[in-house]
Amino acid sequence: MVEQMQWMERSFRFDLPVGLFPALVVRLRGTLARLEELTAGLSREALTARVGGGWSIQEHVGHLLDLEDLWRVRLDELLEGTPVLTAADVSNTRTHEAGHNDRELGELLQAFRKRRTELVGRLVSLTESDVERRAHHPRLGQPMRVVDWAYFAAEHDDHHLARILRLSLG
Repeated sequence: MVEQMQWMERSFRFDLPVGLFPALVVRLRGTLARLEELTAGLSREALTARVGGGWSIQEHVGHLLDLEDLWRVRLDELLEGTPVLTAADVSNTRTHEAGHNDRELGELLQAFRKRRTELVGRLVSLTESDVERRAHHPRLGQPMRVVDWAYFAAEHDDHHLARILRLSLG
């Protein structure tokens, strides 16, 4: 399998047509189903095993849950006209300290379902002018619109889903 690029090495061009927003909302909505499909039938040992010092499958799931707060905050900031978005904790302290391997996978998935359902519920009600609102992304050093934020969040989901797939294959 091809070695996956590190998230922090990624760069983004935020020039998507606003008309792609509905498809991005579907991608964001579908993350839970893909998480459930990728983790179904895996043993607790497989879910919590750390390979090469990286996160376990369950810690990747927990990280996606942890990021729901940042996605909500950034969406609020974009819609409120905040000039600069809240910076992410690039050291992922919350995930490292959360003890996600000590929890049940079903509990993590249920919490993710609740948070993502709330987020998607907000997204489907946005107008075209809402989706065009923008703010400056602090790490990437460029403006980001709501449509770009949705793309960025969906790409982040897929990054971790790809990690989970690789770990699940052994």
